[in-house]
Amino acid sequence: MERTDFKHIHLIATGGSIMHNLALALHDQGIKVTGSDDEIYEPAKSRLAAAGILPAEEGWFPEKLDSKPDAVILGMHARADNPELLRAQELGIPVYSFPNFIYELSKNKQRIVIGGSHGKTSITSIIMHVLQHCGRLFDYAVGAQLQGFDRMVKLTEEAPIIIIEGDEYLSDPIKRVPKFHLYHHHIGVISGISWDHINVFPTPEVYRDQFRIFAEMTPKAGTLIYNQDDEQVQLVAVPRNPADIAYIGYTVHPHSIRNGKTILHTKKEGDVEIPLFGEHNLRNISAAKEVCKKIGIKAHDFYEALKTFKGAAKRLEKLGENNNSVIFRDFAHAPSKVKATTEAVKTQYPQRKLVACVELHTFSSLNKNFLPQYAGALDKADVPIVFFSPKTVEHKRMEMLSEEDLRNAFGNPRLQVYTDSNALLEHLKGMDWQNANLLLMSSGTYQNLDLEALKKAVL
Repeated sequence: MERTDFKHIHLIATGGSIMHNLALALHDQGIKVTGSDDEIYEPAKSRLAAAGILPAEEGWFPEKLDSKPDAVILGMHARADNPELLRAQELGIPVYSFPNFIYELSKNKQRIVIGGSHGKTSITSIIMHVLQHCGRLFDYAVGAQLQGFDRMVKLTEEAPIIIIEGDEYLSDPIKRVPKFHLYHHHIGVISGISWDHINVFPTPEVYRDQFRIFAEMTPKAGTLIYNQDDEQVQLVAVPRNPADIAYIGYTVHPHSIRNGKTILHTKKEGDVEIPLFGEHNLRNISAAKEVCKKIGIKAHDFYEALKTFKGAAKRLEKLGENNNSVIFRDFAHAPSKVKATTEAVKTQYPQRKLVACVELHTFSSLNKNFLPQYAGALDKADVPIVFFSPKTVEHKRMEMLSEEDLRNAFGNPRLQVYTDSNALLEHLKGMDWQNANLLLMSSGTYQNLDLEALKKAVL
């Protein structure tokens, strides 16, 4: 189907973060958009309402399909027995997963897909920032709200390229294949491999295999850009046909740290001071630079753009600072991300005490068998803290964790464990913040921890 053939599209599970952005992107293109969901939270609710496409009520209504839309897009949050999906199948309406649909609409574009267990949002956002800075025309589909972009999805007729954050999680409840296998990249990136999503990929080998498949999908005359320092990546990014495919390894960008500032050392541009920091980000910069080089961005323009790049939201985001302290918030929750983020803050501010607090919130992180993956993750913190909500553990129907389980798993006898957000807040408020930084790592909210009160106390 061509884009012009889509007059009316219906989204099942339209309230998801990426799904509601897709709904808005299609609406922007003048396509009639309808949708349903059994729960729609902010900011999706307000954004869909402002565009006039918020469902009148929450729930599933098979009769919405009776007007026979041209296509149905099925979100991962829906189940295989969803009543609207069953009606669409019954009526013979084409059903797409999110990645299938993005591919469908970008068949005529150069597709750049950024994959990896960690770093993909940051790499994608650096590339997008640089392209925007250079006035280049591009489409995109990314998993986080980025500074300078009002949508997470953009789909146009005109753009010759599309930048896609290639998530390895499943595409939809029917096919159950990793999203990044469905985009069919011309340029692929693998930023790192660290076992995750254990409810879907039960062993590290099964998980790693998804990246091997991705690497092998690189087409003739295509490019695979990979983190050459990652042992797991080395196992999958093996140059199989170097005559047909460009294999480009990258490492940490040459740099130094002076007075808490990161300075990049470059061949032609001299020293370049940037707001980003942390070894993992200096690797992400190298990956983004290789991609940009491939699509014709000159080094001078790349570094000029980088000077104004402050980072993706919730990726080492500064919540506040004074002369003695900085409060950082980061989305990190997987073991490799927690370790890299903690080390980054300590390396950047070696003279300051570091209080690092991680919330265990996902299925993997709360699983007793997976917990040992966190060994050493908080070792660089002067005050290591773990928070989890017993309610979340119960809700996920998992075995309850004890303080001893966590200290053993993290391999850290200094570890403090909190299960009540008010108790955690009081503890943090009562600490001495003279010459100390606070790092909050979570994909959740610490049971709605009052961040304003915390900021006031620390700063």
